[in-house]
Amino acid sequence: MHCPFCSAEETKVVDSRLVADGDQVRRRRECLQCRERFTTFETAELLLPRVVKQNGHREPFNEDKLRAGIQRAVEKRPVSTERVESAVSQIKHALRATGERELPARVIGELVMEQLRELDQVAYVRFASVYRRFEDVSEFSEEIERLTSRHTEKK
Repeated sequence: MHCPFCSAEETKVVDSRLVADGDQVRRRRECLQCRERFTTFETAELLLPRVVKQNGHREPFNEDKLRAGIQRAVEKRPVSTERVESAVSQIKHALRATGERELPARVIGELVMEQLRELDQVAYVRFASVYRRFEDVSEFSEEIERLTSRHTEKK
């Protein structure tokens, strides 16, 4: 690791600690030349699959786009940022767990709907209405009935 102060190539690790629930390692380093100390963070690089859109176009997975879609659905709903971040993490974990290099966009959409169903039913219906392209009020009613019957079954 190059020193950010003098660009020397030799640094030594002074301290290492797990952070971010064990997903990162925080390292305190010291430059052997100028003696300045600095912190680095190390994470495992796990590749997420590429997304295959309905039109066949392929693009890299975009975590910001996923988060924005969920945040739009939960807007003005009593859902904390921590719960949104947890949903994003669970979706990313599920995508990695497939082991696939490419996945259809609909797979991600279904994972988002599963997470939203657990987070907030109104947010779920909002997302479903856009995702499934509801054409009229009857489609909203049908989705709400499915959601209600599923909620009743769980009790």
